[in-house]
Amino acid sequence: MPELPEVETVRRGLQPILEQRVLTRVEQRRPDLRIPFPDGFAARLEGHRVEALRRRAKYLLLDLDDDTVVIAHLGMSGRMVVRPKGSNAPLETHDHVVLHTDQGESVVYNDARRFGLMTLTDRKSESSHPLLRHLALDPTEPGFTGPHLADRLAGKRTPIKAALLDQTVVGGVGNIYASEALHRAGISPRRLAASVKGQRAERLAAAIRDVIAEAIEAGGSSLRDYVQADGELGYFQHRWRVYDREDQPCPTPGCHGLVKRIVQSNRSTFYCGFCQR
Repeated sequence: MPELPEVETVRRGLQPILEQRVLTRVEQRRPDLRIPFPDGFAARLEGHRVEALRRRAKYLLLDLDDDTVVIAHLGMSGRMVVRPKGSNAPLETHDHVVLHTDQGESVVYNDARRFGLMTLTDRKSESSHPLLRHLALDPTEPGFTGPHLADRLAGKRTPIKAALLDQTVVGGVGNIYASEALHRAGISPRRLAASVKGQRAERLAAAIRDVIAEAIEAGGSSLRDYVQADGELGYFQHRWRVYDREDQPCPTPGCHGLVKRIVQSNRSTFYCGFCQR
């Protein structure tokens, strides 16, 4: 599933294509994705200008000029790709939504597994929307500090890795970046979440911020389906220290451990048992 860096990379790629552009035509090619499209979805977008393209955690938000907000999530396999002006390439089977702009370019939402979604709200109701109201601060926001993270983890009796995947604790972080950040911070994924406080929380918050920033700079991580808005792959997978590196030497200088893989909450966790405590 695309995590915060991938969604932010897509947002940045779509920004010059969609912001301040009028959606002249919207093609909705099926009645639903993970959830049904709202009634009149395409008609409610057509003729309106996109005032801004934002992100909250793993969600993309399009602000229209009538205060409508489009909420989009890429799910497991979703991608949004720009089609240049004059493109005559035929649409593919899993191209489910096409946003045509007044500049002749279009954005195609493709989702083979249909675990993504698109729905509507408005600016007044956005903060209370069921998809958004429980989202925690994400690592790109100024308030994401060690004390903030420790406060979110206080009293949690789950392993720290599982806690980091909880979007009410940290917004936007998923399996890859949780493993990578815990390794950088020298914290075992098995450690009780409530015990991550003080200097441990400071180290972990800094590691999360750093790994997310580096991943955004690299255009995210491409595994199976994810591509940037221009169709290019992300490159952060080449910088993974532990994720998907089972039985390889730990890259921490002076460490003689090997990367291990365990399963937590039905997800693979990669870590070094030698230097992560």
